[in-house]
Amino acid sequence: MLELNRAAEQNHLLWEEPLIKPWIFEFMQAPNLGAGEVRQDLASAVFDEAFGFWLEAERMGFEGIFFSEHHFGLSYSPSPNLLIAAVSRRTTRLRLGTMGMVVPLYAPWRIVEELAMLDHLTNGRLEIGFAAGVPQELLRVGLSMEEARERFNESLEILDAALVRPVVNHKGKYWKFENLTLMPNVFLQPSPPKWTTVVSTGSAQRSAQRRSKICTGFESVGRITEIFDVYRNESAELGVAVGPDQLAIRRNVCISHDEAEAREASRAEKAATLKVVAGDPRVVANSSPLLDAPRAGSGFSLHDDDYIAGTPAQVIEQIIDQCRRCGAGHFLAMLGRGATANRRQTQTLFGEEVIPQLRRALVDRPDRSARTCDKSPR
Repeated sequence: MLELNRAAEQNHLLWEEPLIKPWIFEFMQAPNLGAGEVRQDLASAVFDEAFGFWLEAERMGFEGIFFSEHHFGLSYSPSPNLLIAAVSRRTTRLRLGTMGMVVPLYAPWRIVEELAMLDHLTNGRLEIGFAAGVPQELLRVGLSMEEARERFNESLEILDAALVRPVVNHKGKYWKFENLTLMPNVFLQPSPPKWTTVVSTGSAQRSAQRRSKICTGFESVGRITEIFDVYRNESAELGVAVGPDQLAIRRNVCISHDEAEAREASRAEKAATLKVVAGDPRVVANSSPLLDAPRAGSGFSLHDDDYIAGTPAQVIEQIIDQCRRCGAGHFLAMLGRGATANRRQTQTLFGEEVIPQLRRALVDRPDRSARTCDKSPR
């Protein structure tokens, strides 16, 4: 009981002045090409345009960039750690991470060694994000979701241990090693922020047990609140203080001074999302608080809450409302899926008109009324 009271006191402090931190979530969708068509010039142009976009994010005041990892035709981001390394050498403030690195595709010891390198290359600006992967991508390399989940859970045991001590011992179903010394053997940050992408209450509960922050999207704000509540409750049971800084939501954002234009762009984004998740057995028509991934035919649903659109003022209102309702202190904005003509315009509007307001918006407890405060960005 003493530990729970201590956690409650810590939680009170965490809730004092939690402001909304705005991030870019980078998908890097591959351009539409004909079957078998190869365009080296187009690929180079996509990377060049994206690199300029990322560098501008620092000037605009974004907290950082989370890159996604996808394979086999979906995006130009199969190895986001390479992108982090490249961007890190041209920026000084942006936090950089992957949301999340598809753990079942790699040897866990290699993941730790790469992350240690990146923490130094970024001068301590690395965010560590893990994910189990997308079923239809994993199947292409012979991994069922059941095996991927087993590999994911076992690898997380190794990764969590290695982030604390660089000499690892492990004996499990997929990995066995003794006194494995990992190099570099030290992180620049004493405790690099650790994230897990979740789509279920079960994953949220396990993340709380691992002291990992969590990020989710797709679902309604109500369903996300249920997932976050499980995380908060499990943390409280463990005597761990939790506030908005441990929680993030990812949303598609379309913004324009012309409301109709923004909403039309949002409809196109939703159509693009449906193509990306086509064939994912976790996607269902309606979500339920009883669902837990990964199970064929269940998992998560797509909801209109995932698409924020309108004028800058309307976008500000929607973002703050969603963050306050579920208690998220981080907002990951997907500002288009690839190098499009209006993406820079979207970034400029978001940076100049939305970010200053998010930096001043307090996220109160989800069960209390919202409040605002004129605080300077920090």
